[in-house]
Amino acid sequence: MLELDLSAEIQALRHTYGDISEVVDVTRLQADIARLSEEAGAPDLWDDPEKAQKVTSALSHKQAELKRVNDIGQRLDDLEVLIELANEMEDEDSAAEARAELDALTSLMNQLEVQTLLDGEYDDRSAIITIRSGAGGDDATDFAEMLMRMYLRWAEQHKYPVKVMDTSYAEGAGIKSATFQIDAPYAFGTLSVEAGTHRLARISPFGSADKRQTSFAAVEVIPLMEEATEVDIPENDIRVDVFRSSGPGGQSVNTTDSAVRITHLPTGIVVSMQNEKSQIQNRAAAMRVLQTRLLLLQKEEEAAKKKELAGNITASWGDQMRSYFLYGQQLVKDLRTGQESGNPAAVFDGDLDDFISAGIRWRKRPVED
Repeated sequence: MLELDLSAEIQALRHTYGDISEVVDVTRLQADIARLSEEAGAPDLWDDPEKAQKVTSALSHKQAELKRVNDIGQRLDDLEVLIELANEMEDEDSAAEARAELDALTSLMNQLEVQTLLDGEYDDRSAIITIRSGAGGDDATDFAEMLMRMYLRWAEQHKYPVKVMDTSYAEGAGIKSATFQIDAPYAFGTLSVEAGTHRLARISPFGSADKRQTSFAAVEVIPLMEEATEVDIPENDIRVDVFRSSGPGGQSVNTTDSAVRITHLPTGIVVSMQNEKSQIQNRAAAMRVLQTRLLLLQKEEEAAKKKELAGNITASWGDQMRSYFLYGQQLVKDLRTGQESGNPAAVFDGDLDDFISAGIRWRKRPVED
């Protein structure tokens, strides 16, 4: 006789679900959606395209967040019904389906629970990711492109919209740098744990001798700030260069000097944009990113001063945060959390959730005295 009893597991999931719903604040979320829906329905909404885009984007984000929470609640209810049917009909197939659904819900709940840890000032914003090749020649530029594809595949798997803002191709293989935007709720908080130096060790496909090559690439993650008005940038502090957008091998992809590069002279920060159609649009986008970077730099300096005054200087994450081994042992290892994967191919294909979740939990761990 079939007696499938998953009551203890379901009770634990319902308890976690209750905590998540409280943190997410479903009532407030519903109120925000109602307000934004009213704004989105205004007949003059698109008289201001920039404002309209903000409203519709915010509405889409909040609707997706509410749907995600409500769907899990509904699936919990459906699971209990499935278990009852499996027991009544003594159906092993239904019992196996129930166990698989329990595992799937447990995984989803863990991901949603991690999101409740994202309570930073900018965590709920979309993310702008910049990848730069480091030491290692062609292997490094190839590695930078591998990382870019990894994050784009991760976003694709989660159905998050992506906008490539700038790409600087290397003369040989891969890219020198790339900047792209991932537009999703809590994208910055989620992906901020990916910031740092990534290291690749493999037999180089670019050398004649079968020697191991180590190469590096840096990943920077900042929040998308539509109006970074808190930072005033005097015109004398910047240099603006215009050039033609380029594709692989340096080939020109348009016939006008629409791409823009802004250099902030006091800090040396450089921002390039080439995805928009006009020079004015590219300059505006570049200025937003520059303002965001300067704002974050300002906050980092303030935080460092506070730590110094308090006499509590703790070790930072360090430059090298993750290693990818593609020779001998096949391994990806996060040096902060200890998270590992013996399937680098899957990781480079976007299988990052376990590393990201471990990073968020690690960042939120209690600080030892």
